[in-house]
Amino acid sequence: MKLYSFFRSGTSHRLRIALNLKGLKAEYVAIDLRKEEHSSAAFKAINPQGFVPALVTDAHEVLVQSPAIIEWLEETYPTPALLPAQAMDRAHVRALAAVVGCDVHPVNNRRILETLRHQFKADETAVNGWCATWITAGFDAMEAMLHASSKRGTCCFGNSPTLADVYLIPQVESARRFKVDMARWPLISAIDAHCMTLSAFQDAAPLAQPDAS
Repeated sequence: MKLYSFFRSGTSHRLRIALNLKGLKAEYVAIDLRKEEHSSAAFKAINPQGFVPALVTDAHEVLVQSPAIIEWLEETYPTPALLPAQAMDRAHVRALAAVVGCDVHPVNNRRILETLRHQFKADETAVNGWCATWITAGFDAMEAMLHASSKRGTCCFGNSPTLADVYLIPQVESARRFKVDMARWPLISAIDAHCMTLSAFQDAAPLAQPDAS
């Protein structure tokens, strides 16, 4: 497999975690968003949206959009599972993941922030404040959901990483980058601390990537 990725991309980060948890290796192809390489004709021939990540399978099929890619991984490589066995538990894990995937990350991704900077002339203090607004709203909800769950363990669900952790940990890394104080969310912080003791998360971290700088 071949992974088109950018070290600081949250969506790429979550896919790297999922691949690592599944024990899968992929050739790393860096797409430097800072140099607008994602807008090149060569990369848009791979993903017409110009987004990372993109995954080329062993059968030379191209997969895009991290939720779809991670679902494909779960269906194609079911062990270890990223979703619990029971339908209600799967819904809970998917809901936790969706707080990040649907409500936090999309309004804080690079193209939104670049629009704030260039079209609306926002400075970095304003950009960080924008990000903090949506991270805080999402993490407040996640913290409450985790507090209410009898299934919470060292991870979001039980003691083994699930889809929820795959989505959460990159968002925690992003929160710190945007200078959000994580002390507000002790459960999320404890889960992050535990996950970062695991090699699958350590090896997927932005600064562990070959294009990190």
